[in-house]
Amino acid sequence: MSKGSRNRQQQAREKIAQARAAEARRKRRQRWLAAAGGAVIVVAAAVVITIVATSGGSSSSSTGGTASLKLANISTLGTLKSAPPAGSTGPEGAPIPSGPPLTGTATKATGQKVDGIGCSTSEQTLFHIHAHLTLFVNGSPRQVPAGIGIPGATGQNSPQGEFINNGKCFYWLHTHAADGIVHIESPVHRTYTLGNFFDEWGQPLGPDQAGPAKGHVTALYNGKVYQGNPRDIPLNAHAQIQLEVGRPLISPESITFPNGL
Repeated sequence: MSKGSRNRQQQAREKIAQARAAEARRKRRQRWLAAAGGAVIVVAAAVVITIVATSGGSSSSSTGGTASLKLANISTLGTLKSAPPAGSTGPEGAPIPSGPPLTGTATKATGQKVDGIGCSTSEQTLFHIHAHLTLFVNGSPRQVPAGIGIPGATGQNSPQGEFINNGKCFYWLHTHAADGIVHIESPVHRTYTLGNFFDEWGQPLGPDQAGPAKGHVTALYNGKVYQGNPRDIPLNAHAQIQLEVGRPLISPESITFPNGL
């Protein structure tokens, strides 16, 4: 073989080796990029999981979460009177207080927007949660009447009591029975407050009045003392809210939300 031929073969082998080395480098780069991309996905997933775990799946600023509320231990109220026995079970499966309604529903809104809350011809389900409101005036229980937020309310009577199932329209905050369960059924995700509910009801609410009852208002939220204007209490899912006008003060009550609520 001539020297020229050997040189050409050597050059060819070198080119092949260079090509193979370049291909190997390309494959290594692809593997590295794939691994890096996987690591980014894992880290991103971990960040999302951490955010969800620490925020309860949503931001306190958008949901009125308890982390944003100023609450004090119930012991700061001193000695409390024991809660009265639960009333008879109502049509929704929750007890109805033995006392009279705080007031009627004659002054409720009639269909116009209230605090930006509409009244729809059918109940909304995009944002569908429930809270519970307990009322005491000078230590005596009061009912949250059925039909708040349902203009022209009509219902059915049963051995467990009246259940409102129809009306001119349904405000996004309303009650079906006199058991204190507030239905939040809204076409938009939004933080609704106890003040919004009382505004629909057409009743005043503040530090010194709840409906027609006047006196210092003590507000409890999930068994703790709410420190602030009771109007600002958020209606979060399964919130247990208790308003007490005057004294004596009653120990926190709570209900077990029936299945489906």
